[in-house]
Order: sequence, then C-alpha cells, then structure tokens
Amino acid sequence: MTRKARAPRPDPEQSAAPVGPALSRLEVRNLATIQSLDLEFQRGFSVFTGETGAGKSIIVDALGLLLGARANTDLIRTGEESLLVSGFWEGEEVASRRVTAQGRSAARLDGEVVSLRELQEWAQHRLTIHWQHSAVSLLSPANQRALLDRQVGAEVQGYLTAYRAWQAAAERLESLRASERERARQLDLLNFQAQEIAQVAPQPGEEEPLQADLARLSNLDTIAQSAAGALELLSDADENAAGFLAEAVRALNAGARYDETTAQLQTELRAALDSVQAIAGELRGVADSSAPDPEELARVESRLGALGKLRAKYGPTLEDVVTFHAGVEEELAALTRDEQDAGTLDAEVRALRLAAEQAGQALDAARQRRAVPLAAELVAVIRQLGMPHARLEFQLAPLAVPGPHGLSDVALRFTANPGEDLAPLSDVASGGELSRVMLAISTVLGADTPAVVFDEVDAGIGGGAALAVAAQLGRLARERQVFVVTHLAQIAARADHHYKVEKGVEGGRTVSRVRRLGAAERLEEIARMLSGNTSEAALKHARELLESPALT
Repeated sequence: MTRKARAPRPDPEQSAAPVGPALSRLEVRNLATIQSLDLEFQRGFSVFTGETGAGKSIIVDALGLLLGARANTDLIRTGEESLLVSGFWEGEEVASRRVTAQGRSAARLDGEVVSLRELQEWAQHRLTIHWQHSAVSLLSPANQRALLDRQVGAEVQGYLTAYRAWQAAAERLESLRASERERARQLDLLNFQAQEIAQVAPQPGEEEPLQADLARLSNLDTIAQSAAGALELLSDADENAAGFLAEAVRALNAGARYDETTAQLQTELRAALDSVQAIAGELRGVADSSAPDPEELARVESRLGALGKLRAKYGPTLEDVVTFHAGVEEELAALTRDEQDAGTLDAEVRALRLAAEQAGQALDAARQRRAVPLAAELVAVIRQLGMPHARLEFQLAPLAVPGPHGLSDVALRFTANPGEDLAPLSDVASGGELSRVMLAISTVLGADTPAVVFDEVDAGIGGGAALAVAAQLGRLARERQVFVVTHLAQIAARADHHYKVEKGVEGGRTVSRVRRLGAAERLEEIARMLSGNTSEAALKHARELLESPALT
C-alpha cells in the first residue's frame, strides 16, 4: 500500500489559523471502562466533564496512545484480548494503535503498519498533550532551560558541537595518559610478535613443496637403490632393455627396405631406444647421489620448523599467520599514533576548550537577548490569568566550568505577589499558579500543533482565576483545536463543544460513555458543576455563566 504524502510540520513562528489538519473523529475499543466509543470533533474549544471517577482522563489516555505513549496492558478492558484506538484527521489521514494482552503493540498510518517511532514522529506534528501533572515538569531546571533555548536557535547547536568536540578530545587525552604503562607493555608485545613473524616472512602455500623436498632428501638412499635397479634392467645387465631394442632395430633392416610400414616401425623403435638410453643416463646420476647434501637438508628442516612454530603460535594455517601479522602492524600503527597524539593532544584540548567557551559566550548572549522579551510575553499572559502582579524572569547563573548545556545555568524566577522578591519557581508557586504558568507557556511557546489537549489544567484554581484561564483557552482555540478535561464550570461554560463522560453498569460490567451535550443538557451539567444539583437556583446561575460575555 502506498502512503499519502504527509503534511509538513507547522512553522512555530506561524500565527495564522488554522495551523494544520484538525482531529475529526476518535474511535476507542476496549480501553479501561470504555467498551466502544465513537466521537466526532470540530475545530474550536471542546471540554470533557463528568463526575469524579467517570473516566474523563481515559480520553486523554486514548490520544496519548496515538502519540506513542507507553502501552500498559492494564488499560485493556478486563476479559478482552486487545484495545484499539483510531484517530481520524481532516484530509483523510488515519492513525491507529492496537495493544494486546500479551503486551504487543501495533501501529498503523493510513492502514500501513509502521514502527512506534514513525507513529510518534507523525503524531507529534498534529497533537500536543499537557498531562495532568505536566506543570510539575516546570520545576525541572532542564525544562526551564529548554523553554528559553527553544527560542535561541543555532547558538544552542553550535555550543553543543563545540562542547562535544572538546569533551571527546579531553576524554581521549585522559585515556592516553591513564594507559601509558599498558600501552608500553602492549607495544613491547606487538613489536616482538611483528619481528618474530617478519624474520621468517612466511608465504602461504610454501610448506607443501618444502615437505616434498624433506621427504626426498631424507630418502636419497632408497631413491638411489631404486634408480640403480632400474638402470640395471635398462642398460647395465648382460641382457638389458636397450640391447633388446637395438637388436630389434637391426632385425627390421631387411624388411624396411621393401615395406614403408616396417620402415616407420623401425624409426619408432629407434626413438624408443634413444629415450631408454636418455633415461638410463639420468638414472645413473640419481643412483650415484645416495648421500644427501647436509646443508640443504638442514635448510629445509629449519625452514619447516620456523613455519611450524609460527603456526602453533599464530595459526593454525600460514594464511592465519599472515593475517595476524597484518593486524599486529595495524595495532602498532595505532599505538604509535597514540604516543604521538599524547604529545600534541594537550594543546588541541586547550584550543577546543577555548572554542567551546567562545561558543558558550555566544549562547549566553543569545539567551540574554531572548530572555527579557520572552519573559515579558509570558508575564503578559500570566497576568491575564488572574495574577495581575505576577513577575517572571529567566536568570543565567555562571558555571565554574563549561557544562553540557552552556556556561550558565538557566532558572525561572517568579512571584505572583506585589512587593515580593523574585524567587525560584519551585519555591514560590502554588499548584494553581503553576498550572497557569504552564498554560501561559503553552500559549506562547507550546501550541505549535493543530490540536492541543489539557488534562486538568485548572488544578488548584477557581473564581476569577478560572474565568481568566477559560478566556485564555478560548483565545488559544481561535488558532488551535483545544481539548480540555475540566471540573470547573467557568471553563466548561466557555467551550464551543461540550462532552460529558458518564459511568454506569451494563450487564454487570462498569461502562463509561461519552456524549456531546445539547443546549439543555449542557445547562444542567454546568448547574451540576456549580452546585452539585440542578435546582432552579443552580440552573439560573449556570444560565448566567453561559450567557455572560467572555473575557478577551
């Protein structure tokens, strides 16, 4: 199957709406208390409400599976073999994730099986989820630094490249210094092995002819005796082969005068006689060489002994010995380079550290340039969220030595109260304040996908702050498709689309259902969220909240 071309990732600097395809439908099967769910979505601001424990966050869990979140088999509905989540985006793009009771996970894009990483890369360009406890991540120094560095650009990568080059050289130098004694021992061993093999200079295949020479030299007496016996039969005995052949040649003289065939046969017999006499001459030389040349025998035995010693140590074959020798030479070259490097690497390390410090200074300068306007953007939104006196800044604290992320630590300092000094965010922000700071960051920095999901972003707030958060979510929904799981009526009243999560018992099993509310049902749900009932007073209050103009 051929996949359709994917839409490019939205430009973070782009502010026009819409920024990409919206999520149009969600199908869920056998996820926790949900047996079967089919939801249609629209652009704008959607909320999910319901009683505590009804399963509101299951919707977020389902979307998280499409983002590649870890698939816990506990999410599979009891008694079922698997769960399935499918998301449908505008433009007929479809993503799905199946998780089996055996812990296996299968992902698909437009029906084609893909890896979980491919699903993650695809989905993270279309959907962002701020989980229930995401605001806590703001307390991490690394995450606070990352907020600023997202705005900095090339200087971050420039520093990382310079720092890694410096660290790699420093680690190599340290390794060289720490292993000098071991390197010296290794050099001695390798030099000995290289010289031992080089002195013999073995050649693959040379043993076979040497073995043949040794066999010949060791058995010259037997060879001479056999040659003498053959010589006796061919020429030296009173009656011998050469004499019989000569007589045969003479016997054909008379017939050869008159018959061409006989003449040809006589010629062939003469050739045979010549061959026998030539062989006899060579056999005489062999028969006279019964004593081996001691020097030649010693040379062959010595050569075979040297080759055998090399095979025993570096073999089992001469080809293996030659290969081993090549490897030794390579190791020697590397260790020799190490010795040379140790002499020059120290200066290189100093130069690379200087380059890293210069890159770090450029990074600090870029951070300083962006810190003030970014903090101002965030504060402007935070003040709209019911904290009119809030102040916030990014503080750069120099490090003693360059670190993996720069020459300085980056920390968010914050106060929500007039007259109070700025302090670390983790020390002064309440849970509700932290949630609103997170929403501000999501608005200014984090909403670079077409759809954004907030799970319990309203934790720890109420009253006027809730109205301000609702207004901010509404503003975000002008450019993004916004989904919010909430327990606050003030937020639910500002939504364009309202879904209610309900839990009941069917056939003896707990089942969660989700349905979109009509106008009358929505009024009752807002009343319930406000007062816990649908009395006339509660309905009136809910109506006033729904009809009140939204904050801008």
